[in-house]
Amino acid sequence: MAKKIAAFGEVMMRLQVPRHELLTQAGTLHYSFSGTGVNVTSALARFGHQGYLVSTLPANAVGDAAVSYLQKLGVTQSFILRDGKYVGMYFLENGFGARPSRVTYSNRKESSFNTAPDGTYDFEEIAHKVDVVHFCGITLAMNESVRHHMKTFAKAVKENGGTVVFDCNYRPSLWGEDGYEKAKPHYEEMLELSDIVMMNEKDAMFILGMKTNKKDRQEQLKELIPVVAEKYTISVIAGTHRSINSNNTHSLQGFMLKNQTFTFSKTLSFSVYDRIGAGDAYTSGIVHGELQGFSPEKTVSYAAAAGMLAHTVAGDTPMSSENEIFQAMTESVGDVER
Repeated sequence: MAKKIAAFGEVMMRLQVPRHELLTQAGTLHYSFSGTGVNVTSALARFGHQGYLVSTLPANAVGDAAVSYLQKLGVTQSFILRDGKYVGMYFLENGFGARPSRVTYSNRKESSFNTAPDGTYDFEEIAHKVDVVHFCGITLAMNESVRHHMKTFAKAVKENGGTVVFDCNYRPSLWGEDGYEKAKPHYEEMLELSDIVMMNEKDAMFILGMKTNKKDRQEQLKELIPVVAEKYTISVIAGTHRSINSNNTHSLQGFMLKNQTFTFSKTLSFSVYDRIGAGDAYTSGIVHGELQGFSPEKTVSYAAAAGMLAHTVAGDTPMSSENEIFQAMTESVGDVER
């Protein structure tokens, strides 16, 4: 059954250097618009749901361009406000071989979204109109005003019987010095309000300060994540483990804890065209599987396949349909479709 799914988050302009050049080499940049909320809602819209973005864009030509881009992605505009002058930007340099990709943020503090004052959004009204709301740890890192918006919105959704999805998505560069200490109380508040959470054992250890004597990642996961689920009364916790192979391919295994039972996907190995946004594809797969009533095995396999396919598409935003993901789950990949 199709649901109404909103995401609260910033729309960012992505400025990408051509091919594998460095910013110091390039003479042109390709721009598009993205953001975790954009990626998740547009992916879920492709799966047949109605995706809304709750955000603020500047009242100028750049804001117009962003709105036009979101329309092409199938994101419903009802809860997007227009005010201020700026969008946050990031510059992307594509890695190659031993050189990793590099993201450089610009202008985020002054963006229309991050400077929107209290009272900008009618969260009570929005909470009555949607079934699910998605939040991200990147948004949580912005400033106190944005954090207040997030928590107010999440509480309104919970009070109206909706589902709250929270992706931990901790970014050290955004929290600064003593970041884990600063972030912990805010993460704990969001975890207490959440039904579906995207996190792994590293989030439990570094953000929440949990301890384990285990050395293996999967053993750490099995010890810590059930404790988090029980402490914060979280229905589902899901995430991925990634490794980069010697031939520059990536391997990805998804996991999901539901009813205190772990389910793991097969380990998928694949070449990478564009890695940015692949985690959002995995999140959208988990949310879709839960909303559709898939079994845990089907949900985590679907999400892992969605994440894998997102690595093969240019840009941040997942572009695969439900049928394409099911095909990737069951058939060999790489043949020409005729």
